[in-house]
Amino acid sequence: MNEAGYSLVVNITVKIEILLFAVSMAAFFYPFMIERKEQGKSRIKKVLMVFLIYAVMYFVNMTTSIYGWLCMIIVLVLLVAASKFLDMDRQFTLLLGVIFFCVKNLSVLIMRSISYFLGKSLEHKAELTGNVAAVFRNAALNFIFVTVLQLILFFAMLYAVGRLLKKKTMKLHIKELCYLLLIPITGILFVNIIFNILIIVNENLVFQLYERFPVFLAIVPMVAALFYAGILITIVSYQKMIGLQEEKEKYFVEQQQVHAIQERMDEVEQFYNGIRQMKHEMKNHLTNIKGLVRNGSYEDIEQYIDQMDESMNVFELTIKTGNNVTDVIVNDKQKAAEKQGIQFQSEFSYPKSEGYNAYDIGVIINNLLQNALEACEKMEAGKKYIYLSGRQKKKFYLINVKNSFEGEVTFDTKTNLPLSTKEKDISLHGIGLSNVKREVDKYMGDVDIKAKKNEFSVTVLLQERRKQ
Repeated sequence: MNEAGYSLVVNITVKIEILLFAVSMAAFFYPFMIERKEQGKSRIKKVLMVFLIYAVMYFVNMTTSIYGWLCMIIVLVLLVAASKFLDMDRQFTLLLGVIFFCVKNLSVLIMRSISYFLGKSLEHKAELTGNVAAVFRNAALNFIFVTVLQLILFFAMLYAVGRLLKKKTMKLHIKELCYLLLIPITGILFVNIIFNILIIVNENLVFQLYERFPVFLAIVPMVAALFYAGILITIVSYQKMIGLQEEKEKYFVEQQQVHAIQERMDEVEQFYNGIRQMKHEMKNHLTNIKGLVRNGSYEDIEQYIDQMDESMNVFELTIKTGNNVTDVIVNDKQKAAEKQGIQFQSEFSYPKSEGYNAYDIGVIINNLLQNALEACEKMEAGKKYIYLSGRQKKKFYLINVKNSFEGEVTFDTKTNLPLSTKEKDISLHGIGLSNVKREVDKYMGDVDIKAKKNEFSVTVLLQERRKQ
């Protein structure tokens, strides 16, 4: 093989490498692209977009000799600009891009030591044989072999990072983004510094870093591995931190809901006390009515009875579920629905088994009905409805809430729960259904969510708990 043949092999290998890097970037981004129902953009178009951004820029780089770091920055800028099309958070898109390039550079740097050893052995053989064609052939094979090893290492490193990132959805603010970018950006800068000093030309003399300082053959790959480990540790620590924060928020909301239910129960208890007092006062009412009859004040009698009727209706719970806690919640939500012009229908019956906690059931139906009410707020009058049912079958208890809704539902790929569209309090997004899932898990149950046509349906299956 001559020099031209060697250059051709290197050129083809580099082009294949660019295509493989483009494919790996598209595959790395793919799991984080939100899948929206009733959406024109398919994931194939999004993946193709990522592939083309990387491939086109680096093929242009081959012909124009743009600085590698400048090409990387252009790719990152284009990815962030396309984040809306990709249905990805802008900050998270930037994080993925920086991590991708950091892992790529670290894998290349680690393989430089192996490449140096192989290159030295080939030089030694060339000096012994003196066969120029064999030298070029061996150099080409060495280049292909090192490139393949480097790609395998890169794929393994990127796969581990991607798998770690998929464990928890991350919505990043600027401070959190800076925290997560610190090590990857430092790693990229370190790699570029090392690349610039690997080969030094001074007065027509060429010096290799590994020749003058052989200890760097071990130190450089070790530092690169430490940067990679730092990326993994940073991601894990951040995920644990936001996991604890989410648990704290969910627990806080759940406790607030339970507290609100308890307060409402106290109010109902006061109402029932009022009813009992009215029973005791009934003799006085009858005496007053008799007095009005004797005086012939029939109009006053009618007004008096109407007032009594009205005061009695305040204490009346129109829906009976078989439990005081669920009675209060369902009736409160029914009244809220009536105020909004929502047709409310209930076939809810509290389970007769003692293997269920009333407040657990209360938290579930409270969240489901509240979500249904909020969904119906956006509907036109006359099309609003909420249907609640709850029935027990042997050791299982089934709760179902259906409601009318308009728009599209976006599901979180990690939790399979709908992403909240509320903008009032970003920190509490999605906590309603998350709390439902939390309560369901206590009973080894399941949550099934369906959105078909203009109806949203949530079905909760609970399994009776054994007595302690």
